[in-house]
Amino acid sequence: MINFRELYKNSTWVEPFLILTISLFVTASFILYVMIIRSRNRNIRKERLRIEYSSLIEKLIFSIIFDDTPFSVIKEDKGYIKYANNPFFREVITETIMNLHKNYEGVYAQKLEKFYTESGLIKDSFKKLRNPKWEVKCKGITELAEINATKAFDTILTISKGRNKTLKITALNACIKLRGTKGIVHLTEHHYPIDDWTQINIINAFKKHDIGDTKGIELLLESQNSTVVTLGLKLIKELNLTQKIPYVTQLAARTTNSQLKYKAQDVLQTLTV
Repeated sequence: MINFRELYKNSTWVEPFLILTISLFVTASFILYVMIIRSRNRNIRKERLRIEYSSLIEKLIFSIIFDDTPFSVIKEDKGYIKYANNPFFREVITETIMNLHKNYEGVYAQKLEKFYTESGLIKDSFKKLRNPKWEVKCKGITELAEINATKAFDTILTISKGRNKTLKITALNACIKLRGTKGIVHLTEHHYPIDDWTQINIINAFKKHDIGDTKGIELLLESQNSTVVTLGLKLIKELNLTQKIPYVTQLAARTTNSQLKYKAQDVLQTLTV
């Protein structure tokens, strides 16, 4: 059996230990240095490619928007053919389309949406919805919502019922943009509390996207979940939905929850002043 006390007193172990420790430190430092250099070179290369791709993408997008060039012509472009299946090129062109779509509307926005669909970029966004990483899902949701891909609504609605708060908020915002009140009426059956931050984001989404049709918001007042009812009251108040006064009046009369009764009365007072 090893006598550690005797081994400790015997100084012969010190030199090998120091050599091993120094060797491990030097090796780890070298590996870290190599990783940093590789990461830096990768970023430099990506930035160089981004500049190269952006030049081609700007030319293609310009011809699509202002020259009415159809995708059948774009896909025959030598530059496009060269990079069409390159993942990073597709990422850059997607980012470009998203940024432009935020600033365009009407016919120009529709042209971008059409190209996004015909080029297959929309499939990339749908793939992101199936990615196990929540941040990738968020990116896919944001892209599909921005491009008004209404066929993604059901999938995004399902995702919005998850427990990850950031993913939930992103999905709910997308649902509101795509289908207005239809994106939140399912919350009537929601079993978990909806925190204030999520409620604020939902209200801001309605304001940001200027949802004209508010039919269905009153259904939130019928929920057994008090936080959902609170959300409904806040929406009615913040959006100044005076046409919902009868529903708020009914809630104030029937609820036994003193807090909800007070909030309902506050909304009535605000809307009837």
